[in-house]
Amino acid sequence: MSSLLLAVLSAVCFTIGGVFMKHSDGLTKLAPTLTVFALFLVGACFNILLMKREDLGVAYVFVLGLEAVLAFLLGIWIFKEPVLLPRVLGVVLIVGGILLLKSGEETKEESNLESRTAGSAQ
Repeated sequence: MSSLLLAVLSAVCFTIGGVFMKHSDGLTKLAPTLTVFALFLVGACFNILLMKREDLGVAYVFVLGLEAVLAFLLGIWIFKEPVLLPRVLGVVLIVGGILLLKSGEETKEESNLESRTAGSAQ
């Protein structure tokens, strides 16, 4: 499974878990509460697998940023939250930050390969 897919699955689980958190009425409704914990657990598992492959700072922030964008969109769609210019600008900044993080990274596999190649050349 690719790192990007793990990150997306993690963010989707956390975001949908957030929707159920809102439906749980402060964790007082059983079914939504159990769904929150189940989705957060699954999302954490995807995140753990992602952390095995990627740098913490990039992967963690990527998942959080994607989760924030998805939560913004689901808030508008499901809960009819208002679309305000400052919120839209905030989402644009988050997306820009995600793109910058992803553009300047190399995977651990690439880094390990370079280390091995440099080590064998000595």
